[in-house]
Amino acid sequence: MHWVFTPDTPIYLQVVSQLEQMIASGLLSPGDKLSSVREFAAQANVNPNTMQKALTELENRGIVYSRRTSGRFITDDPQRIAKLREELADKVVSDFLSAMNRLGYSESEAAGFISDKLLSSSKKGK
Repeated sequence: MHWVFTPDTPIYLQVVSQLEQMIASGLLSPGDKLSSVREFAAQANVNPNTMQKALTELENRGIVYSRRTSGRFITDDPQRIAKLREELADKVVSDFLSAMNRLGYSESEAAGFISDKLLSSSKKGK
């Protein structure tokens, strides 16, 4: 896993976001056992307390669960993962529309922009 952090948001929230994206995209599968806090912290080059806080947040959101002696696992609830994907997609679209609005595009112009990009992308794929 490649971890990228920026200075504008607390690191634990960035860890949460990146793990959510890995789960929603299928990079991490339902029921997968997660690395230990120390292993994850070493991989991400963050403090173990930061990683613990991020994993606890994911547990609170119902995306990860713990088994006392076995570790943490990704939820195997397909509806929870589908809901996560939808939430992440909604945020991406909202952020896109806000950015387009700041550039002076209306919502219909932004939709037209996406349609044009999809058309040109599908033509390239043929």
